Amino acid sequence: MGHSGHRHGHGHHHHDDETGTGSLPPALDMSVPDDELTPSQLSRRSMLRRTGLLGAGLAAGSVLGGAGEAAASTVDMPATHGSRSDGYLWLAGDHHIHTQYSSDAKYRVIDHVRQANAHGLDWMVITDHGSETHAKIGVEKVNPDIVAARDRIDDTLVFQGLEWNIPAAEHGTVFVHPGKNEVAVLKEFENSFDGAVKGASANTPANEALAIAGVDFLADQVRRRKVKDALFLANHPARKGIDSPHEIRGWRDAQPTIAVGMEGAPGHQAGGLPKPNGPGGARGIYDNSPSADSFAAYPLESYRTWGGFDWMTATVGGLWDSLLAEGKPWWITANSDSHNVYADTAVRGPNSDFNANGRYNDPVYGGGLNLTDTDFWPGQYSRTHVGAASFSYQSVMDGIRAGRVWVDHGGLISGLDARLRGGGRAVTLGGVLHVRRGSQVDLVVEVSLANGPNWAQFVPALARVDVVQGDVTGPVADKDSFATPNTKVVKSFEVNKATGSVRLTYSLGRLDKPVYVRLRGTDGNRGAVGINGAAVDPAGPAMDVLGDADPWKDLWFYSNPMWVLPA
Repeated sequence: MGHSGHRHGHGHHHHDDETGTGSLPPALDMSVPDDELTPSQLSRRSMLRRTGLLGAGLAAGSVLGGAGEAAASTVDMPATHGSRSDGYLWLAGDHHIHTQYSSDAKYRVIDHVRQANAHGLDWMVITDHGSETHAKIGVEKVNPDIVAARDRIDDTLVFQGLEWNIPAAEHGTVFVHPGKNEVAVLKEFENSFDGAVKGASANTPANEALAIAGVDFLADQVRRRKVKDALFLANHPARKGIDSPHEIRGWRDAQPTIAVGMEGAPGHQAGGLPKPNGPGGARGIYDNSPSADSFAAYPLESYRTWGGFDWMTATVGGLWDSLLAEGKPWWITANSDSHNVYADTAVRGPNSDFNANGRYNDPVYGGGLNLTDTDFWPGQYSRTHVGAASFSYQSVMDGIRAGRVWVDHGGLISGLDARLRGGGRAVTLGGVLHVRRGSQVDLVVEVSLANGPNWAQFVPALARVDVVQGDVTGPVADKDSFATPNTKVVKSFEVNKATGSVRLTYSLGRLDKPVYVRLRGTDGNRGAVGINGAAVDPAGPAMDVLGDADPWKDLWFYSNPMWVLPA
């Protein structure tokens, strides 16, 4: 079913493969050469190539890459991950976590790994900040701590990564498959391409080119087999307005198997808890205004969160949708960005010298509650659920790359099974459904409702599920476009049920043009007409209020998209 949660069976009601036996139309079947097609079939293939929907698979940045076809493998897994059958394990994780090796954090690696494990996470990435100190000391020093944590907690996968200061842009998670060169590759990357290390933060063409070179470097390390795999995802992309649309498209188009997505929701979600018992700030610490390096066309509302989610993701018909309407993959995640946990009692170890040692001394009991801290533990509030073929590092990376990902806040739901069906075939999140023109296509969704109290000790109630659908219009002429006109909420389902699961079906009708669909859901506590008006989004997330935004009272889930490609 796609549940997540430790020792709850980990979603071992597995998806059937369901890719069916329907053969591909000749225009889509790339094993049929152009010169064997009829004139009308060749015309159709040429049109699909122009829209970016047909090509050499994900390596070329198109949505055709075999995504959505389950890999049925048999592996030995820790007992807590249950038995194996065809389909996917839905593994919950977090790719944005800081430790005592970051100048603005304090916890040990093992603290975060134990907490992530206890909060139900199956995988996690340690992402200390890129810096001169980290490049010189921390990137090497943290590795034995990560290796030890892997040995101690064997049912949570622990990746080593770093938080890249993207030249000319924001931060991003970079991480690699574990192996003997993980430290060496990350260190070379940081020394060569980190904006802070290289003094390359300013919004200049040269710095933008350095960012592309960094993504190219990661691809080259995989190609040369220095590391088995590497991924890059942009973090808190709208926070400062410095990730311009053309930069995001540039990263994606340069290396679409490396640069695969962005945080749909930032961490620091406790930041909006009101004073006196909270920080009294902003969810995600999204309390900024435009600067000289910001993209001037971004509106002021883009600097705030919306139901805890980044404006790029939360706006129906906005920047994320403009990327998806190109017919190219770009996925969203949700993470803790955990540095300093709200209401914890720990403080940095005494007599610490971060600059000399590359780390703070181990944290100690501080004797009070840290009510101005803005973060949750990994898995306590934000979760990124990945459909993986097995419980392994490679399968998590493959699942992220394929877009088999949905995210939630506060345990709003416990599982999501979403399929597009048509022509005797079916795909799940991230997948492309190939059908003949005029085929009937249906979206079939099964949502497992919250199966118990969340970490704030209440059982969340899902009030509504929305289907967002958009036309695929092909590559944009203006790389700084952040809107697409033909995307809107096409169906809303009221959920009148508190336990178990709900099954929802929406007919897309008989399709003769490429479209995509994605899902979101809400507890219904806060909402507003979307930025692009009621005809596009009649009941979207509301802008979060600075100083008064209790994250537990405004819960959403979002899925990644699926495409339909008629031919």
